[in-house]
Amino acid sequence: MNPQPPAPTCFRHPDRVTGLACTRCGRPACPECLRPAAVGQQCVECVAQGQRATPQVRTPVGAPVTTRPTPYVTYALIALNVAAYAFTAVQAHSVAHNSDSTLFYDWVLAPQEVAQGQWIRVVGGAFLHFGPIHLAVNMFALFILGRDAETVLGRTRYLAIYLTSLLGGAAAVMWLARDSATAGASGAIFGLFGALAVVLLRLRRSPTQLLVVIVINLIISVSVPGISLWGHLGGLAAGTLATVGLLYVPRWLRVRSQAAGLRIGWAALAAVAVLAVVLIAGAAAAIGS
Repeated sequence: MNPQPPAPTCFRHPDRVTGLACTRCGRPACPECLRPAAVGQQCVECVAQGQRATPQVRTPVGAPVTTRPTPYVTYALIALNVAAYAFTAVQAHSVAHNSDSTLFYDWVLAPQEVAQGQWIRVVGGAFLHFGPIHLAVNMFALFILGRDAETVLGRTRYLAIYLTSLLGGAAAVMWLARDSATAGASGAIFGLFGALAVVLLRLRRSPTQLLVVIVINLIISVSVPGISLWGHLGGLAAGTLATVGLLYVPRWLRVRSQAAGLRIGWAALAAVAVLAVVLIAGAAAAIGS
């Protein structure tokens, strides 16, 4: 009488007897190590191997597609702005006159002070706001624009464009509003206006409505006293150029590889950011001389 062959055991758990097997590699596996597949069921290792071999799905402008595109970066930026405002309000002992705080005095974008080496003002000023209405208007705009921009561009590229727009706004203020004290996220927000307009063109959709909104906001910038027109224009220019570099430069250079196109797009975006920093440094040197 021939001895009965040993029952197969799971290849990942040798102590578990199983009558199941992976339909892809054929190895015996327990229910815990199998996943449903189009045909039969596959072991976790085959599933992982298949995911690595499948190209990542991307949006029409190259951002990775996620199942839950929650705009975490937008929420984080709003939280930072609100936190900075709350801190200045507590320091100033006033909600309406939070600009009397020490942090506001130390961070507001004042070109003359930047020229003395206080570089924190270049970035810090973009997270300060003059009173609750200024904060509410900018945060509402950031919420509306940021969600769409972050979804279509992807979190990393969205944040890079936001920061580049921030630097562009600061560069314009440094050169063209040297005696001002500028604060607010509106320069970076105007950059998002420009970025979304470029995205619409890239998707072959009409940007007319968005352009009308941009023009209206620029008219308000000119008409209402105390609004930094140059900061808005600088942010708009930087955000637009950064997004053009990201989405169009690889096409203009006729790059066929997606990976190479992403690298070139990032390089073009970085060039805009570097240019903004150079302009800021040049303005600081000119003021200090």
